[in-house]
Amino acid sequence: MHRPQHLFEPKALEALLARLERHTTPLFLDYDGTLAPIVDDPSQAHMAPAMRAALERLAARHTVAIVSGRDLEALQRFVGLDNVYYAGSHGFEILGPGGVHQANAEAEACAAALGAAAQELEAALAEVPGAALERKRYALAVHYRNTPEAAVPQVTAAVEAATGRHPELRYGAGKMVYELQPDVAWDKGRAVLWLLDALALNRSDVLPLYIGDDWTDEHAFRALEGRGVGIFVGEPGRATEADYRVAGLDEVRQFFELILEGTHR
Repeated sequence: MHRPQHLFEPKALEALLARLERHTTPLFLDYDGTLAPIVDDPSQAHMAPAMRAALERLAARHTVAIVSGRDLEALQRFVGLDNVYYAGSHGFEILGPGGVHQANAEAEACAAALGAAAQELEAALAEVPGAALERKRYALAVHYRNTPEAAVPQVTAAVEAATGRHPELRYGAGKMVYELQPDVAWDKGRAVLWLLDALALNRSDVLPLYIGDDWTDEHAFRALEGRGVGIFVGEPGRATEADYRVAGLDEVRQFFELILEGTHR
């Protein structure tokens, strides 16, 4: 990992835009913290009108896939576009135009373990202030953004205990959230590679671009190393596998506008 240069440094931006002009550029985009702000109530994480407008224009000219930890159906409701591909639950379920669909069979086999872990976590977190359990088809998200700092160790202990009782599951940390997932060889990076193959985009004239802000996006940055471009959304102090960094959502949208000005594919 390293601390990448800011994309909007003139030479960096010029070089990347020149590369994009010479290639077909599918865009793979995280949702929370990339297209929409991270908010205290995840059900209210909506895109700003300017971001939505830019995304709609991009999807009309480029292949666009939204790759998120959110459940597939919830992700579709938030984005609401029929001409983009959706990879929900970190890519465990993928759906898109032309009948594209993929559901991870190994993850399906972990449904009973996820259900049992959900019941255990609901009981363990019932008295923890601000802790919220979000049940998804292929994952459980334990949010603690609104939990007092002194109570966070209780959340961590509950997640570790539930995972320990169910070896079929693993857990990882995101931005103020723990996520329990099926412990199978699948992640956002593998989902991106699957989509490139499924859409016949695994070619030398294609330069895939992935933009994300969370630790789970590192899998995608690594998967595209040497074959695409990764852009991390966040502060300069964090190390990442991405090639470039932008400061926040405004710069993501500005980059979209520059792509739209220069390309039509």
